[in-house]
Amino acid sequence: MSKTPAGLAIAVVAAFSFGTSGAFVKPMLEAGWSPAAGVTARALVGGVILLPIALLAVRGNWSGVWRARWRILAMGLIGVAGCQLMYFAAIARIPVSSAILVEYLAPLLLVGFVWATTRRMPKVVVLIGSVVSVVGLAMVVSPGKGTSLDSLGLIFAGLAAIGCAIYYVIVGHPSDDLPPVALAAFGLLVGGTALGLVGLAGVVPFVATFDTVPVLGSPVPWWVPLALLGVIGTALAYFTSITASGMLGSRLASFAGLLEVVAAAAYAWVLLGEAMTVPQLLGARSSWWASPSFAAKRLSPTSCWSLAAISSSPHRQSRPR
Repeated sequence: MSKTPAGLAIAVVAAFSFGTSGAFVKPMLEAGWSPAAGVTARALVGGVILLPIALLAVRGNWSGVWRARWRILAMGLIGVAGCQLMYFAAIARIPVSSAILVEYLAPLLLVGFVWATTRRMPKVVVLIGSVVSVVGLAMVVSPGKGTSLDSLGLIFAGLAAIGCAIYYVIVGHPSDDLPPVALAAFGLLVGGTALGLVGLAGVVPFVATFDTVPVLGSPVPWWVPLALLGVIGTALAYFTSITASGMLGSRLASFAGLLEVVAAAAYAWVLLGEAMTVPQLLGARSSWWASPSFAAKRLSPTSCWSLAAISSSPHRQSRPR
């Protein structure tokens, strides 16, 4: 029985969980938190939450953890610390919706990378879906007339896109018998610890404030958005994303992840009062159709990314039983 429907359902949960991060962290950044401090706190909270579950899932199989050490390290340093630091730095300078749109050009980077390295053109349905998704996402997050975006913010968002693409390659790699929850927990702890040490050493600005933070127009304790960010936007998001990527492979999971942009815009509407216009709603509908709808048309294993020399047959990935 195909795992694609279940994988897509989990990927949708991951997208809507990840989509909360911008709305939760933006008030913290505006209250004085630096991006590095925000990512560190987010990663460590999420990692600590998942750690007990990860230890139970590993069941003493530390040889599997050791075999996956480079994957865990790459997940922590690139998929968590690098990617999220660039994203948080971007949303400190440009709107959340614009930053997330640029970051989620990652699936197109994957399409282009595989096309260039394998010299095999993706199927027409993938190319059409790519174009429809980008057009729809642009409609969702396009700035209003007369609005300009900060150039450095766009550069940070572009770097986040590269990190996001690498993240999907990492989590779509064969598991080496490492449970998804273990990869999520250990990767978050590695990334949070590494970034925290870099921040404390003064390499990057590292500032955290403990005053009240405005949420929905009312001041709340600083730990409220951090707790929501850690539980929903980090622990749940990374666990479900890694699980979905193991079932779908890098490409399908990354395209399903495009729904994060729609989710982020919706959360900004509800939590930050940024109402969506009719064109934005139409764009959200287009993106919603393009990502899971065309991805759900099961592609043959030979056409579904053998990411030469980087991962081997993500659709055949072994998972813990």
